[in-house]
Amino acid sequence: MIAVFMETRDGKIKKSSLEALSEAKRRAGEMGVETAAVLVGGAVADLAPAAFGRGAARVFALENPVLADYSSQGYALALAEFVGEAKPAALFFAATAMGRDLAPRVAARLGAGLASDCVKIAVKAGALEFTRPIYAGKAYLSFTLRSTPKLATLRPNTFPLGEAVSGGGEVVRKSVSIPDGAVKGRVVGVIKEDSAEVDVTEADVIVSGGRGLKGPENFALLRDLAAVFPRAAVGASRSAVDSGWIGHQHQVGQTGKTVSPNLYVAVGISGAIQHLAGMSSSKVIVAVNKDAEAPIFKVADYGIVGDLFEVVPRLRDELKKVLAE
Repeated sequence: MIAVFMETRDGKIKKSSLEALSEAKRRAGEMGVETAAVLVGGAVADLAPAAFGRGAARVFALENPVLADYSSQGYALALAEFVGEAKPAALFFAATAMGRDLAPRVAARLGAGLASDCVKIAVKAGALEFTRPIYAGKAYLSFTLRSTPKLATLRPNTFPLGEAVSGGGEVVRKSVSIPDGAVKGRVVGVIKEDSAEVDVTEADVIVSGGRGLKGPENFALLRDLAAVFPRAAVGASRSAVDSGWIGHQHQVGQTGKTVSPNLYVAVGISGAIQHLAGMSSSKVIVAVNKDAEAPIFKVADYGIVGDLFEVVPRLRDELKKVLAE
């Protein structure tokens, strides 16, 4: 069995987790084993249909009121207990902020190896082979894990989402025992950003800005351009974030978020290696910069050398015409 931890937000399973489930389904088919989804929370069994719709044969609902809000300690306890009982051959996570936090804790509890930020998974001689970028994305490493289960985090927007299927399956509800004192912190409130923007790790299109924007007010240009596309988000380089022009949740790069959208538009970003490490796996990269020698052009599929304050509004207007046809 290949199991997948299903991350939820606002009562729904996140797209990145469904992508991981789709990949697990493909690899499980090659290995001749079943695919299972694992939900953790206060009461999460009602979310099972979404997992069945993407190919899960079984859904495990690990429930306890203490787990209603995310807790790395509580969730790690629940998943380690699940692995001890169900004994899956592998356990996948989406490489989101939660997945990157939780997967190492589960691996440590199990004494198992972890393949992090995977961009490819294959089955070789009946065993899972993982591929991840190394050296800030300049090379790729393929390897296998000796320990069992095989734990891995999968980069969002890298693995195709499988076709939705009809039907159901078995839901296994389990009450998780959380010892007193095991969870040392608790959520007392959640402060949400006053924006309906898609998270950059899950966006199909990202329009990112750097120091070339010259100030926070000019990020409005990028938001106008992003608004032309469905499932688009605004990103930023570290220099723009460090300058206080936009929140850290928008930062793309080695010290920010790693993204793989279908389209990445880099506006006024020179292309430092730390930024490239976070977005070089994008399917199509478009760069807008007045410096023809900017490093960003070395990785761009399309480059526009010009003043961004002239280029971006014209690009937005032309896209609106094309997409309206």
